[in-house]
Amino acid sequence: MSNGTFDFNLFLNESKETLLNPKSYFSTLKTEGGLTEPLIKAAIYGAIAGVILFLWGILGFGAGAGSVIGRAVGINAFILAIIGSVVGLFIGGVVVLILSSICKGNTDFETSVRVTAPLLVLFPISALFVFTMSISLYLGLVISLIIKLYGLWLLYHALVETLKGKPETAKTVSYVLIAIMVIFLLASLRV
Repeated sequence: MSNGTFDFNLFLNESKETLLNPKSYFSTLKTEGGLTEPLIKAAIYGAIAGVILFLWGILGFGAGAGSVIGRAVGINAFILAIIGSVVGLFIGGVVVLILSSICKGNTDFETSVRVTAPLLVLFPISALFVFTMSISLYLGLVISLIIKLYGLWLLYHALVETLKGKPETAKTVSYVLIAIMVIFLLASLRV
C-alpha cells in the first residue's frame, strides 16, 4: 500500500495478521505515510460491516423483519456503517492517542490513527454476530463482550508494539477498560 496505490491482497493479509498474530503485526506496522491508507481501510471495514448488517435486515434479524422497512433499515445500516467507521477512525485515533500518552508511548496523531485502522477489523466481525441478539439478549451480550475483550487484547499489542508504551501501564489501562466494559454489560442487563 505504498506509492499512492492500494493493494487489496495486502489489505486482506494484514487483516488476517491483525486477528491471528497481533504482536507481530503491530511490531511491523508503518507509523508514517499519511491518512489515506487508514481512511481506505476504515471505509472497507465499514462497507463489509454494512453489507452484513444490510443482509441481516433483509433476512429479518433487524427492524422490519425482511419487509420493505427492513430493507430500508438495512440500506441505512450500510451507509451509516461506512460513515461510522470513518468517523470512528478519527475518534479512535484520539482515544488511542490519549491511551498512548498515559502509557508514555508515541503521541503522534497520525500514528494513533494508523494504529486505529487495523483495530476496525472487528467491526465486520461484530456485525456478523449481531444476529445473536435476536436469538437471546444474553447470548448477544456475551458474544459482544468477547469481541470487545479481544479488541482490548489487540489494543494492548498496538500500545506496546507500535506506540512503544510501557507494558505494565498498558496492562493496567487494559484492566481498567475491562472493568468499565463489565460494568456497562451489567448495567445493560438491569434495564
